[in-house]
Amino acid sequence: MLGQWLFFYYIMSFYGFSVINDNMEIWNRWEPLGSKPYDANDSTGNLFFAAHAIGAGIVAFGGALQLIPKLRTVAPRFHKINGYVYLLTVFCLAMSGFYLSWVRGTSPDTLSAIGTSINGFLILGFAYLTVKTARNKQLASHRKWAIRLFLVSNAQWFLRVGVFSYMVTGTVAGANPAFGDPFFPIWTFACFLLPLASAQLYFYASEKGSNRLKLLTGGVLCGLTLMMLIGVMGLTPFLIKIINGEAIVF
Repeated sequence: MLGQWLFFYYIMSFYGFSVINDNMEIWNRWEPLGSKPYDANDSTGNLFFAAHAIGAGIVAFGGALQLIPKLRTVAPRFHKINGYVYLLTVFCLAMSGFYLSWVRGTSPDTLSAIGTSINGFLILGFAYLTVKTARNKQLASHRKWAIRLFLVSNAQWFLRVGVFSYMVTGTVAGANPAFGDPFFPIWTFACFLLPLASAQLYFYASEKGSNRLKLLTGGVLCGLTLMMLIGVMGLTPFLIKIINGEAIVF
């Protein structure tokens, strides 16, 4: 949650204030990475990009709060309102993602656009099942679908954290990681499939009586948490550099 709130701070500081101040040209501070999200001749595309970016910030801020049992018990009304805000936001994220990938062509290549689209369809499907199980009072199923929705709707955060975890660990291991490595097209899909598989393993282990399986699952989750921590620590200074307008060097 702390890592996602740092991401929320970056999005609001960089994208949010640029929209408020009508200074969206600074989005192209990503230009060294080959991306130009702002186009002076495409107001509609700029609007969709702003909605997509700010929506990702809202998801990063409110999503984890939905999964805290104590908060659900103490503040059920907040849980319900925040849940509806979250559902509306992820719907907008999915639809804007489709537009940016296939109409505006924001994705760097077709493979990335396909990955974004699959993720978008998963978001819409999981959102529907999350609402359906909640309305039917199927709380155990609702919890599982809510977790799945949380994971796929944060795919762009996992994407960034995973990239920096790979770069940091690869550099420490002396492997000289680079953006042309096979890891990157694989991670385009794994950034949402791996979290889903991890959640499914957790659900399966928690329902079985095997202590060996539970130990294995705990070890897998601890390993993934460590890799996520490394990714957050690598990503945060990078995002701060972008906010401050510093040069990005790889």
